[in-house]
Amino acid sequence: MTSTYRLQLTPDLGFREAAELTGYLRELGVGALYLSPILQAVPESAHGYDVTDHAAVRAEFGGLPALRALAARGLPLVADVVPNHMTVPVPESCNAALWAALRDGPASPYARWFDLEWPVALPVLGDDVGDLYGDGAGNEGGAGGDGFSVDGNVLRYHEHEFPIRPGTEGLPLPELLRAQHYRLVGWRDSPGYRRFFDVSSLIGLRVEDPEVYDATHAVVLSLLDEGVLHGLRVDHPDGLADPRGYLRRLRPRVPGPLWVEKILIDGERLPEHWPCDGTTGYDALNMVTRLFVDPASEEQLVKTFARHTGVTEDYETVRYAAKKHVIELFFRGEVDRLTAALSGPETGALREAVVELLAATPVYRAYVDPGEPPSVESVGVVGGAAREAAAYADPAAVARVADLVLYGPSEAVTRFQQTCGPVMAKGVEDTALYRWFPLAALNEVGGEPDRFGVSAAEFHEFCAGLPPRTMTTLSTHDTKRSEDVRARLAVLSEMPDEWALAVDSWAAEVAFDPRLDYLGWQTLMASWPISVERFTKYLLKAAREAKTAISWQNREPGYENGVREFAQRAIDICGPSVAAFTAVVDQYARVNSLGQKAVQLMMPGVPDVYQGNEITDFSLVDPDNRRPVDFRRRRALLAEVLAPGARPTTWDGQKMLVTATALRLRSRLDPAAPYAPVEAGEHGVAFARGDEAVVVATRLPVGLERRGGWGGETLMLPPGRWRDLLTGHELTGRVPMGHLLSRYPVAILGR
Repeated sequence: MTSTYRLQLTPDLGFREAAELTGYLRELGVGALYLSPILQAVPESAHGYDVTDHAAVRAEFGGLPALRALAARGLPLVADVVPNHMTVPVPESCNAALWAALRDGPASPYARWFDLEWPVALPVLGDDVGDLYGDGAGNEGGAGGDGFSVDGNVLRYHEHEFPIRPGTEGLPLPELLRAQHYRLVGWRDSPGYRRFFDVSSLIGLRVEDPEVYDATHAVVLSLLDEGVLHGLRVDHPDGLADPRGYLRRLRPRVPGPLWVEKILIDGERLPEHWPCDGTTGYDALNMVTRLFVDPASEEQLVKTFARHTGVTEDYETVRYAAKKHVIELFFRGEVDRLTAALSGPETGALREAVVELLAATPVYRAYVDPGEPPSVESVGVVGGAAREAAAYADPAAVARVADLVLYGPSEAVTRFQQTCGPVMAKGVEDTALYRWFPLAALNEVGGEPDRFGVSAAEFHEFCAGLPPRTMTTLSTHDTKRSEDVRARLAVLSEMPDEWALAVDSWAAEVAFDPRLDYLGWQTLMASWPISVERFTKYLLKAAREAKTAISWQNREPGYENGVREFAQRAIDICGPSVAAFTAVVDQYARVNSLGQKAVQLMMPGVPDVYQGNEITDFSLVDPDNRRPVDFRRRRALLAEVLAPGARPTTWDGQKMLVTATALRLRSRLDPAAPYAPVEAGEHGVAFARGDEAVVVATRLPVGLERRGGWGGETLMLPPGRWRDLLTGHELTGRVPMGHLLSRYPVAILGR
């Protein structure tokens, strides 16, 4: 497989609509179609990660017949599978396995599907419901059963439905509630089950159990055996009790690529003992982004950020505080269960040590396998976290916890591994990245926003260590902002003075919350033109994720109205100035956009193109980046740029040309083709892939312009005659950079 194209399936874009795109995708040069989850989910779901039935292909997409028809189009299919969780739907009766477990309790054969504590706490009650159970543990509200009704063997609370335990029908409501295998609690409370991150509507699955694995994977495995599916992308493997064991079981059944959605923090590598082809590409995304950021501006951008926001702490301090915040806000139940699993005599001290160790752990998983000696890397990760945690909690308790999560009981080791990921995801991705953003291009999934840029040499070193068939990407359904938004933001690292003056002028005209406004100005410029509606939705999500003024759990109508007013006034009053500034930025952002695209599509690995990003796309965090794509426009543009003699001059046309050219070349290139750096100077990055391809891209274009262009700088091509596939020019030997990059800021050379 040489490349993939990711489609976000929705009820409006199902298998039939995908089949209609296969001709266009082949013409583009795509090697395989990469689909979001295909099993039955909540009917209206726009993402598919809320699976309700593993035994059915999603009806809203056309079901199994339409999927087979899509596969018959001949473009190999890769599907996104979700082994870690399924949904707790509303009504709950839509999840038959969960319904049976709640009805029949621990004796149910479905009880083993989920990681449950009996009676199972179900966080569904509104704030107006008081103590239902007569034990003082209810919500702060009037006692009573408002909103409840009983219909035969079904208990209803507003739109929720719960099974009634056999033999308890007819009991008065208070007695009925106490007689069940579950307990209804407030919606803010921790559930009595492992969940996906802090999302109580997604309940964790125990696929480490062979029966659960077989039941939840039967359809997917049959589609692989039948040849309908060729490869898989595994969602959130860090949530599994035994990722390595899961992959070992799955790998022999997958004829094509097997990728894992694994977030690697800077410098971290995927464990060699995980039998898969690599990650879904966030590690590559962050390295490519940094390649086009000028580190010389770090100090100035941090000062501008601090001056506007009042945030003077460094990123490490903000990250630590954010992780502590989410542990207290979301994960008290998980910490309690983990502390209990450690079974220490000093519960209070141990619990505090658990919290601090979780806050200090720098990665999503330490890869400790119960019953096996931990690796040197795992010991180093936990040991380093323990040294940091000991500054905030009893050192002896921290040392004991660290020892137990490395060498202790299986449950303690596993629960710590399964809790690290959610704390990282919610504390860093969904909190710290919304609190510390001197240059928002760096605030990406798996990114380190205080690492401003890498050199070409550092990038080459990274590429040399990549697995040959790992996935690479620039945009996904989960990125905080699309690749072209980041391309614009990267330009600010080369013009920090101009940026400071511009944002000072805008902030003098319109202001609301300094901690949010500065992110708003970066976002407004980098996504311009943007509607008030889209901008408002982004700002509201950013404010709720930051959790400094409001959150998803605690909304303040007055503050949220202030956000809406800020968005409207920012566009109405400052829109013309923002547009003028963006027009200047775009002279250089186009260079970054084309450069990062050429690099990503030709570097080691299997490149993925996220839907629509073959041309410019200025999307923000989901759901903004999952909006419908205008494929009719893209079809027409592809035909234009591939016409004989075409010389596209627009950013969209040039990005389409670069994408199609690179994908078509990749279709003839072995993914394992050797990678060899080519010296290209301070403002270039270049490399060869075997003896079949050479890529050259411009970097830091503002600095290049200020120094007067390429001058007499040259690049020595590998031996042989080469053709620039973008321009048709034939080249050999040492070529002037100014000549090579005279028409486009990138060159893609083939033999």
